[in-house]
Amino acid sequence: MFSTPLRVLAVFGIWCFKNTVDEKRPSLSSVRLSSAVQGGGSSFSEEGGPPHGKNQKRRGPPGPLPGAPDPDGGPRVSSASREAPAPDGSLPATAPLPPGLEYLSQLDLIIIHQQVEILGMILGTETSNKYEIKNSSGQRIYFAVEESLCFNRNVCSTLRSCSVRVSDNAGREVLTVHRPLRCSSCCCPCYLQELEIQAPPGTTVGYVAQKWDPFRPKFTIQNAHKEDVLKIIGPWTTCGCFGDVDFEVKTMNEKLTIGKISKYWSGFVNDVFTNADNFGVHVPPDLDVTVKAAMIGACFLFDFMFFEHSLAGL
Repeated sequence: MFSTPLRVLAVFGIWCFKNTVDEKRPSLSSVRLSSAVQGGGSSFSEEGGPPHGKNQKRRGPPGPLPGAPDPDGGPRVSSASREAPAPDGSLPATAPLPPGLEYLSQLDLIIIHQQVEILGMILGTETSNKYEIKNSSGQRIYFAVEESLCFNRNVCSTLRSCSVRVSDNAGREVLTVHRPLRCSSCCCPCYLQELEIQAPPGTTVGYVAQKWDPFRPKFTIQNAHKEDVLKIIGPWTTCGCFGDVDFEVKTMNEKLTIGKISKYWSGFVNDVFTNADNFGVHVPPDLDVTVKAAMIGACFLFDFMFFEHSLAGL
């Protein structure tokens, strides 16, 4: 769409403009989701803290980043399991923590930042996506890299089959997201998009499956047995129109919103001239870690489906 000289000029403009955009964006740590969990769960105020009450427990500061050495010099031992909420159907039961994902159990906001691919911008070709996964303080906790064939990226484009491998700061692969080649159309009610979530690699812990709807993007988060546990309902249009795009995460009966996945507006220059997107996953901190991992995978899927091309998010 744009000539090569314009792409080259855009590269320099983006690098100069990037820091300014990041500084003007409000602190993401101040953005919190107001959620209420049925059956005695937790709720969060807009200020980001838990409501006052005699039964509330104070949360300590986050632990060491994934892959960081233990402060005492010894190996870091992870807890085998977490306390599960009452099985009232409002939230999926908590399973043992997959190794390497223990840090996710402390987070209620996960930021996913796609890196700018300079070569792809200049040549106009599709390159493998790379993502930094950060906490609310902007510290990198994981790094994700797409693995796919060049033929698939440039011929199948946004429908391409691929794998996204997520590693911690020590380079240890802790999460793998597999995406097969499937359809993605409101006119085709079969063979729709699906992701397989593995944590650790080789052990399936869940799926993200698209559900047919002629008007709105709809998905379900499934457990390892392909049983639906949560719904994701997108907006009527994924066109950001210079604003954020929110996908709400609801219980199966759609009566309670427990979280959301937001595609953040990154500025005109970044959204028009690059494919680099920023996402935020807002979740209750006591949500099952495998469900949080599935929501991270859902971010990758939404990026491919709705925001892969430069003008798709406008």
